[in-house]
Amino acid sequence: MTKGAISYQIKSLEAELGLTVFERRPRGVALTDAGRELLSLSSPHFQNLEADLAALRNSAEPPLTVGMSSYFASRWLSPRLMTFMQKHPDIRLRIQPMTRLLDLEGQGVDIAIRWGNGSWDDAIISPFLHMPAWPVGSPQIGEKVKRKGLEHAFSEITLLRDHDGSTAWSEWFDVAGLPRQSRLDALIIPDPNVRVQAVIDGQGIALMDDLVARELAEGSIVRLSEVELSTYGYFLAIPPSKEKSETVEAFRNWLKLDAHPGDMR
Repeated sequence: MTKGAISYQIKSLEAELGLTVFERRPRGVALTDAGRELLSLSSPHFQNLEADLAALRNSAEPPLTVGMSSYFASRWLSPRLMTFMQKHPDIRLRIQPMTRLLDLEGQGVDIAIRWGNGSWDDAIISPFLHMPAWPVGSPQIGEKVKRKGLEHAFSEITLLRDHDGSTAWSEWFDVAGLPRQSRLDALIIPDPNVRVQAVIDGQGIALMDDLVARELAEGSIVRLSEVELSTYGYFLAIPPSKEKSETVEAFRNWLKLDAHPGDMR
């Protein structure tokens, strides 16, 4: 508040009480006898109010923080999320968009939804949503694959990877019976939404899943092969310290039993 606003509030208080609370002096103000008595009477009440508010803040349950890619949050979770809020109105939920779902405890994440084959040992992992991955590209790249065949075309096209050190493409080449690509022109794009757009723009090919159904239907991307990574999908990752959390268990059960039970494997 400005000095003028404070002065106005003091004058309003004095008018309301019918007392002079402050004595105006050349170098500021000082409490009058009535002002000191008012301070003595009111201070304990304000202190009690502050203590009650602090206790209320400390007793509030912290939000349940769920980490996932913005791709999964927007394409799968968002249309279903309101059912969780209705079923658990007492749980405050915080969706944390992430591109690298690692070091969950360090980032304050209670439970995460990860894409891959489930081969992680830094958290408690459980299958959630079975969704095989397969290669997609732009329509122009699709035509090139038809003309030259998978092996020849893929050897000339930039591979879009989800992170440095990812083995997804190597696994796919093994399943497809094709030689692994060791080229240095692979492009790392951790954000799946950006990766989809790069595919649409013809920047390369990526391993995606059924969550790109809209783009496939629109024809902005095409599936390049029927070969798929059948063990891939979305997994729940829970830090060991959160394994017994009631809110984590409530969210996990909702995902598995209520959100879309037909997706479970």
